[in-house]
Amino acid sequence: MPIPEFVASLRARVGTDLLWLPGVSAVVRDGGGRLLLGRRADTGQWALPSGILDPGEQPATGIVREVLEETAVEVEVSAVVGVFSTPVIAYPNGDRSTYLDTLFLARPVSTEAAAAARVADDESLEVAWFAGDELPANLAASTRERLGHEREFLANPDRAALFARP
Repeated sequence: MPIPEFVASLRARVGTDLLWLPGVSAVVRDGGGRLLLGRRADTGQWALPSGILDPGEQPATGIVREVLEETAVEVEVSAVVGVFSTPVIAYPNGDRSTYLDTLFLARPVSTEAAAAARVADDESLEVAWFAGDELPANLAASTRERLGHEREFLANPDRAALFARP
């Protein structure tokens, strides 16, 4: 997985010590309700598009960038589901990080954008759309958790209505 330059610079100073980093992730659904997932190169598991914000980058801008970089799908953000902290993640090289993750709902900007879905970087082995009842068995635990947050968000009509768009 590529490490952002600013994180590599921090790692040069702090070694493998725990870093608290700003992250973004998105539940991207097309007009038919299908879910966009990528199969991660590092774990082989299917997961939502996600990434680390660049210094000073706005979270919504960051997730639009990350989805495009990972899947070649241009999206627009429709809602903020919530902000959550992740457990500490220990990487094979010994680095430890935890993320303050802003979870968004997003949708492709057009049917043509949705059709463009493909592997667009070296972080994914595959990219695909999945119907809600046909999710892959090897779905990352973090994705299952985030989909639970999406369900809770959408089940609260007062909260979800704040973000509804015609």
